Amino acid sequence: MFTDSNETIVVLIICVILLVAILSAFIITIIYKYQKRQIKYFKEIEELKSAYKNTLLQSQLEMQEYTFQHIAREIHDNIGQKLTLAKLYLNTLSYCDTNTTRSSVNDSLELITESISGLSDVSRSMSTEMILQNGLVKGIEMEVANVKKAGLYQVAFNISGNEIFLSGNAELVIFRIVQECLNNFLKHADGNYISIGLNYTNDRLILDINDNGKGFDIDKQVNGAGLINIRKRAVLLKGDCKINSCNKGTSIIINIPINENTEQAKANIG
Repeated sequence: MFTDSNETIVVLIICVILLVAILSAFIITIIYKYQKRQIKYFKEIEELKSAYKNTLLQSQLEMQEYTFQHIAREIHDNIGQKLTLAKLYLNTLSYCDTNTTRSSVNDSLELITESISGLSDVSRSMSTEMILQNGLVKGIEMEVANVKKAGLYQVAFNISGNEIFLSGNAELVIFRIVQECLNNFLKHADGNYISIGLNYTNDRLILDINDNGKGFDIDKQVNGAGLINIRKRAVLLKGDCKINSCNKGTSIIINIPINENTEQAKANIG
């Protein structure tokens, strides 16, 4: 027969066993849920990596296409015209008139020199490599120079704060945003002035683009490929994008965190 003392001990042992079982079950549940969250977290990280790489690849391909179009246009409209004119000068040389011949040869040499210089500019404007090697500011400066060359538009490019070099890929994406905005301005805005501003602070880069074009209805263009690409690229850099437009022009402000877009940050992501 169990005494009261023995019964108490048995009850205590049973209670302890139950508590241990409940605690073990609770711990196992916590570990299981933690592992599920961890798996979900790593899956989201992989999806982010994939989205980043896909968007970066898309940016590179679009920039290459844009660059090829620019090269073709530059060779046809500028360099080809100069070489054709030089050939015309050389074909019409007068061997009887030394002064005219000398003048024609000098003019031809000048045109050929300008053509070589133009080809050199085209070579330097190979966008992807140029951005990775020379940086965002140099890339935008060359893009602005290309737009100004037509003589139809006023383009202002201003930098404030101390320039901070981001990762090559981040600068590539920002440059593609600038290209997208310039293309939209040239094709659709019907304006003659656009300004591009880079404002560097301690922890943010603010890209500010404004034009004096006819603007557009943002509600109707919300699903437009251009705006989607600009916003998507801003999100890719963990930034935000504000777009305002009216019949007096369009303003695009993109706010990008610097610390999350350095080479070290990209190394940590990878």
